[in-house]
Amino acid sequence: MKPVRVRARITGRVQGVWYRGSTSERAYQLGLVGWVKNLRDGSVELEAEGPQDAVDALIAWCWNGPPAARVVDIQVEPLSPEGTESSFEVRY
Repeated sequence: MKPVRVRARITGRVQGVWYRGSTSERAYQLGLVGWVKNLRDGSVELEAEGPQDAVDALIAWCWNGPPAARVVDIQVEPLSPEGTESSFEVRY
């Protein structure tokens, strides 16, 4: 199955609630590569690459996130797969 890649911007109460760390753990469980980081405006951005069903599962998980998170919106943009990463990391 051909990999896909997406960029997602998650808004709401998503900083200071362990959103990045738990997203990274979930992506690892799903076998995805990419990254997640906080943005200055209080949102979280991620890029995830892997099988379509795994990417879809991560985005679905992102709607809930960790228990203290309160997600308001997720904007997803398709990207071209890069195939250059070997893990999913938290960026600072």
